[in-house]
Amino acid sequence: MLRYTLMRLGIFVGCLVVVWGLVYAGVFPRGLGDSNGMWILLLSLLISAPVSYVVLRKERDRASVQVAGRVDRMKANLDANRGMEDVADDSSRTRSQAS
Repeated sequence: MLRYTLMRLGIFVGCLVVVWGLVYAGVFPRGLGDSNGMWILLLSLLISAPVSYVVLRKERDRASVQVAGRVDRMKANLDANRGMEDVADDSSRTRSQAS
């Protein structure tokens, strides 16, 4: 999961550098007034999203398998804890009825 996040961040930074260079070269417009920095960030996000969607497909699949495994383990642990609580609750009811 960390690997996917770092790779996605790397693609964004790469796009940021390219967009910054293209804006200052005059290929892309500079934005309105003082909005130049925000314009560069938004344009970089807009470009990096589809690039990372295509380029990181395999890594995203690996990360989703890891997340699904963690969720399954957490569900199993919760079910086991619920079972233990039910047994403890049943045994306390049995003792209180026997008294």
